Amino acid sequence: MGHGHDHAPSGTGIQHRRKLVLVLALTASVLVVQAVVAMVTGSLALLADAGHMLSDSIGLVMALAAIAVAQRGAPPGSRRTFGYHRTEILAAGANGLLLIGLCAWIVLSAIGRLGDPVDLEAWPVLAAGAVGLVVNVIGLMVLRSGAQDSLNVRGAYLEVLGDALGSVAVIVSSVVILLTGWVRADAVASLAIATLILPRAISLLRDVVAVLMESSPADVDLDELRRHILEAPGVADVHDLHVWTITSGMPVMSAHVVVEDSIEAMGQAHEVLDGLRSCLSEHFDVAHSTLQLEPRGHADSEPHLHA
Repeated sequence: MGHGHDHAPSGTGIQHRRKLVLVLALTASVLVVQAVVAMVTGSLALLADAGHMLSDSIGLVMALAAIAVAQRGAPPGSRRTFGYHRTEILAAGANGLLLIGLCAWIVLSAIGRLGDPVDLEAWPVLAAGAVGLVVNVIGLMVLRSGAQDSLNVRGAYLEVLGDALGSVAVIVSSVVILLTGWVRADAVASLAIATLILPRAISLLRDVVAVLMESSPADVDLDELRRHILEAPGVADVHDLHVWTITSGMPVMSAHVVVEDSIEAMGQAHEVLDGLRSCLSEHFDVAHSTLQLEPRGHADSEPHLHA
């Protein structure tokens, strides 16, 4: 049985840590300001935007945790042979459920406000929304370069972009209240923010379920992977091919590879393994591969989970 070991996740690199820490500090600061102003003024839209920022802060913490795992590496044990890499997925699931709960609370509260509007001071809400927008624009500028080459940074970039749109909704509702006195605009803005949060929550939970169900990564074409293996020198066939994900940026693969009859010596088997590993490294982002080399006919004597 041959193994290809490369456990460093390909997502966020260590070089992006400072950017994420800076954006996290900015987001958390605005979160506190918006939550305080929302409590004082009674603005549901501002409180919803603060909740959105809270969720995004959790996402940034998860990205930083992924960097820590990649740098230090949680040592595998007898019960957790892949260490604690799945912690990120569990945290993402909790974050997704938090977002769903937040959306439900926002919608119910907004419906109540539409029927029974609450008077509020719009100027402090406008100021807090403006501060949030400025900080989010700064965050987008900080993350823009890293978003081009890192999936985790790209995710953080999109989260900050969502926060910026939420701040815009708060600003617009405040301006409407100041100009027209229509306080229901605050509830309408809250519903708009909920519509920004819900799709991301559903997408996040869908990704978590896919990982926990050990589905093949969306960016891995199994037919193409099989074709590359079959085209490798010394390979006659492949079966029991499985690809799944331990955590974001860490795909795992296993396969039974049938070698040609001419492969008899251990040195020849090593050449086949080296060729396969080179192919997987060059064409597919596989963090860990386990390849069982076997002669023709061996497959008839073993059970199969899949062809």
